[in-house]
Amino acid sequence: MNPREAGFTYLTVLFAIAFMGLGLALTGEVWHTALTRDREMQLLYAGNQYRRAIERYYVSGPRQFPGTLEDLLKDPRKPGTERYLRKLYFDPLTGKSEWGLVKSPQGGIMGVYSLSEDPPKKVAGFAFANREFEGATKYSDW
Repeated sequence: MNPREAGFTYLTVLFAIAFMGLGLALTGEVWHTALTRDREMQLLYAGNQYRRAIERYYVSGPRQFPGTLEDLLKDPRKPGTERYLRKLYFDPLTGKSEWGLVKSPQGGIMGVYSLSEDPPKKVAGFAFANREFEGATKYSDW
């Protein structure tokens, strides 16, 4: 093998490695976007579960909001066991069970939101129940 052929083979291998690296970078970006969109769907699901549970809690007794999220697992206002949620959901964006709490002026929790300050991928096309999230600049606005 003469030196010219060795140089050509070296360049070919170098370009092949560069193209594989570029392909891996693009694959990583697509994977990250898909993962973020999946977490957004989980966040919307958990938020809607909390919304429905708080609504049911509010209308099922003397019109008051739950004092803690744990009250949604077992209503302390009733002698029997009445559950509005089966479990407390974790925030899929932060990976923690801690949520931001929207407090009622009379006391109690009237809503939850993510503590993530990251910008959302989804900014439009929400379901009617979540229409107020359109145009939000960070997840904590959801």
